[in-house]
Amino acid sequence: MKFCKSLIIIFCSMSIFSIFQAKDSQAKNVNFYQFKFKQFDGKDLLLSDFKGKVLLVINTASKCGFTKQYAGLEKLYKKYQEQGLVIIAVPSADFGGQEFEKDEEIQKFCKYNYGLSFPVARKEVVSGDNAHQFYLQAKKTLGFGTAPKWNFHKYLVDRSGNLVDYFASTTAPEDEKLIKKIEELLQAKVE
Repeated sequence: MKFCKSLIIIFCSMSIFSIFQAKDSQAKNVNFYQFKFKQFDGKDLLLSDFKGKVLLVINTASKCGFTKQYAGLEKLYKKYQEQGLVIIAVPSADFGGQEFEKDEEIQKFCKYNYGLSFPVARKEVVSGDNAHQFYLQAKKTLGFGTAPKWNFHKYLVDRSGNLVDYFASTTAPEDEKLIKKIEELLQAKVE
C-alpha cells in the first residue's frame, strides 16, 4: 500500500512539474516583436518594424529622480543607433504619479529638455494586472521579480525578438554591465 501511495505521489509530482515546465517553455518562446505601443499621433509603434535590431524598452517618467537618465539614453542611442540599437521610452505614471497627465506635455518635455531622437510612446500602465501586454509578457518570460518596481526599468530584446535581460531603475545608461550586454547583442547574428 505504501508503495502505491509513493508511486501516486511521484506520478502527480511529475505531472505538475511537466505542466509548469510547459507553461515556462511557452512563456520563454514568445517573440517580443509581436507587441506594439501607441505613438503620440495615435499611430501604432510596431516593434516588428524593428526586426533585426536590438531593442531597449524603458518605462519612463518626466518628474522622477531618474529622469536625468534621458540624457544618457540619448547618448547611448546616438552611439549605437547605426549598429542597430533602438531605444523606446514608454512613459508611465504608475510609480509616484511622476508623469504628466497629457501625452502632448510628455512629448514636449522630452524634446525640449533632452532633445530625444528615439521613439517616445504614449503613456501606458506598466505594472500590475492591467499592465500593457509587453510588460505582462516580460514578467512571465523573465520570471518573478523582473517586473518594473519604479521608473526607468529597462528591458533588452535581441535581434531575433527574444527578451533576454532586464536592468533595474538604478542602472544608468552609462553602466558597464548594460553597455556590455548591448554590445554583445549588437554583435550577435539574427537567428
